This record gives sequence, structure tokens and C-alpha cells, in this order.
Amino acid sequence: MSAIQPEHIELVRQWRNAQMDELRQSHPITPEEQEKFFKENVWPDKAVDKPAQILLAIKEGRRLIGYGGLVYINWEHRRAEVSFLLSEEVEALPDQRSQVFLDFLNSIKALSFVDLGLNRLTTETFAHRTRHIETLETAGFKREGTLREHIVMNGKYANSILHAVIASD
Repeated sequence: MSAIQPEHIELVRQWRNAQMDELRQSHPITPEEQEKFFKENVWPDKAVDKPAQILLAIKEGRRLIGYGGLVYINWEHRRAEVSFLLSEEVEALPDQRSQVFLDFLNSIKALSFVDLGLNRLTTETFAHRTRHIETLETAGFKREGTLREHIVMNGKYANSILHAVIASD
């Protein structure tokens, strides 16, 4: 994994727009909105010691297949939320998707706990994403709760599942 680069952000935007049912994103992102977000929130963070987020490119060889990282980093309390999204092509291959996600989770835990000194990583996953939840639990994330009827998806209420892992787990 390496830091997300300017040439990656259009693919990321397309993946986010195509997979809005998996994300906390309420409307399609325009190219201008994507550029503005990265200009104001991501690129400036690369120059500070304690960024609010760290976004990484996930590659297979030289080809970008996804991105993920740490968002909502709270340095005082040494915690962050894990973010992760793959291309639609990899998402369509359940076994490959699960392996890439598991490898990413193990890498992000090492980065977080060993390199950055964080203590806690959290996730929020929509309940219909059962394979995603299984992979989180395989990677050592513990289910901490359910936010009942937390979102409206396709006109119906749906639950979100909260997971976390701490450095001592």
C-alpha cells in the first residue's frame, strides 16, 4: 500500500458513486466535489504530523483495485475509523474480495498500532454486508453493537453493525 495519489481520485469517485449502498454517501459525487474534497482535506494532511485521515491506495501489481485507510483520527484518544472500498470488479469476486480485505485489515492494524501508536480502530458496516462483517471478525474485530434502524436504504430502515479492535486484542 502507498498513499493515495492525484491520479487515483477519479477512479475512487467512480467506485464510490457506483457503490453508494455500501457507503455513508447520500448523493453521487461530481468530479468538482471530489477535487475540492481532496484539495481541502486530504492533500494538506500529508504535510502534518497528526493528520485527520490517512488514505492509502490498494494495488494489484501496478493496477489500483481499491483504497482505504484511517478516517476521523483522534490523536488525543488514539483512535480512528477504518475506511475501505474496492473496485466493482474485485467486489464481484467474493473470495478475492475477502482476501484483499483481510490483508488490508492486517496491514492497517500494524500501521495503526505499531507505527502510529493508536489504541483503537472502529468500523460501521450496514447489516446487509454479511461477508464484510465475517471478514472483520476473522481479522479480530469484535462486534460492539447494533445501531437499530440507523439508516434508510431503498425506502426501508436498516441496521448498522459496529466493530472495534484494540491494540491489546
